[in-house]
Amino acid sequence: MHTHIRYLILLLVVMSFVAGCSSATPVATPTPTRTPTPQATAIPPTPIPTATPTPTATPTAEAVSVTPFPPDVDPLTGLKVDDPEMLEHIPLVIKISNSPEVVRPQSGLNSADLIFEHYAEGYAVTRFTGVFYGTYPERVGSVRSGRLIDLEIPAMYHGILAFSGMSGGMKQRLRASDLFPDQVASPDFGVGQPYFYRVPREGLAFEHTLFTDPQELRSLAAERGIDRRPDFPSLMAFSEAVPAIKESTPASTLKIDYRASSCHAQWDYDEELGRWKRSTAGQIHKDYLTGEQVTAANVVVVFANHIDAGFWEEMIGDQSNWKLSVEIQIWGNGPALIFRDGQMLQGYWRRENREDMLTFWDGAGNPLPLKPGNSWFQLVPLATSSEEYEPGKFRFTP
Repeated sequence: MHTHIRYLILLLVVMSFVAGCSSATPVATPTPTRTPTPQATAIPPTPIPTATPTPTATPTAEAVSVTPFPPDVDPLTGLKVDDPEMLEHIPLVIKISNSPEVVRPQSGLNSADLIFEHYAEGYAVTRFTGVFYGTYPERVGSVRSGRLIDLEIPAMYHGILAFSGMSGGMKQRLRASDLFPDQVASPDFGVGQPYFYRVPREGLAFEHTLFTDPQELRSLAAERGIDRRPDFPSLMAFSEAVPAIKESTPASTLKIDYRASSCHAQWDYDEELGRWKRSTAGQIHKDYLTGEQVTAANVVVVFANHIDAGFWEEMIGDQSNWKLSVEIQIWGNGPALIFRDGQMLQGYWRRENREDMLTFWDGAGNPLPLKPGNSWFQLVPLATSSEEYEPGKFRFTP
């Protein structure tokens, strides 16, 4: 109980940093450009109780390097790439299934620069959106249908969005967005082979058999005249050294107990490897292409406002089982916890404009650097409860 209360206070302090740095509690603001106003009322985040911010130490100049990046360094990982020519092309934003058991292990997870895990609909199972820029696997999938979060991620990383289909409400929102039509690739919009193809497997439902070829997707972008190096207006910071801030805590395990037990995510820090290893629903989570466990240099818990979007995402069975689409409002700012190098760092995320990627900051307004390497962003609602159930082991329950 003591650790549970202590960590709840800790999280409230983190959230107060956000209020202090932005001079107001984060409020959901309409997405710029042609994306229409949400059909549901965008409510502000839950009010944050008053808490005294803990002073933060300013990171050293050596610890923070945001811009410019050398031309052979991937700005999404902070690492030099084997082939600098890869960075002269458009990032690929690919929707990947996380349906319980049937699609695991997925193909290509360890090749992504970034992966967002989020609720799909009805606050039940989760789905992934992967951003591939510095390297391509031979295939990615299985590919599934897009969600409202996918109107934001391609804008953030200036990419082309690949997915399998969408609900009627999602199609309306996508058609009205600034992504359509050039930054959209889907069989739903007439893009089939060779960009997407089926890999049938006995006992596997048809909707779980679609995969995409990253090289072909890039060729499609070239045909459309959009295959170019992004000019990112904002950049994440990277540092091999862990930033010297007081708001850090030793951490060896984090669990995100998404409601469906089959989607519970767990990350365990491997000190020898210097990376976090992923398990899902108590099983080691692997990449099908390599047979290796999914790992990440950084795992970032991103707290964001979640609202029902006002249209049905799933309409199976009687109406009591229908599920509304979920809008995850990753614009403005909000609390964030960065897990890197066996430490949990408290701070906040920020995204001021539609074309900005998520960036991370400490309570004093200094860039909060990630470890060079790939990152997983675990998106959770603002009201997610938290506890340190054993020393260095943290559980988040949306």
